Amino acid sequence: MGTVLNFWLSIALKQMINQERPSELRSDPGMPSSHAQFLFFAVVSALLSLMKWMKITVLTVAIGTFTLICGSYLSWLRVSQGLHTKNQVLAGAAIGSICGMTWFWVWHEFVLEAVISSNWVQKTVAVASAVFCIICSLQSLSHLRRGEY
Repeated sequence: MGTVLNFWLSIALKQMINQERPSELRSDPGMPSSHAQFLFFAVVSALLSLMKWMKITVLTVAIGTFTLICGSYLSWLRVSQGLHTKNQVLAGAAIGSICGMTWFWVWHEFVLEAVISSNWVQKTVAVASAVFCIICSLQSLSHLRRGEY
């Protein structure tokens, strides 16, 4: 659900800011980079999860560093390929990181305990998540068909 919310935020921000890309390879807005936003949402979520469950050790620092380097490299490719400016990628990375931290906090402060404590809540969250993801997927397909990504 956090990933889908992050994705919707990216779409909304692209439409509101409506900043052109550095090249004519794509016609949709480039700010923020949705690839960088998604990657850093995933990187930050993974790093926080790693630290929560495994604590900080040499292994978790190595894994975390590798994850951060991979996310940074994949985001930088968007600039090197002329699909985004450096600022568009940095904005996407910052927004994705903030969303990742926020979702991690919301999940652990509000959702996780409720899910663990009640079968009814587990079923409700599972069904709601599935429905939410299906709706988002259909919405994404609609945008893809119109060439908005």
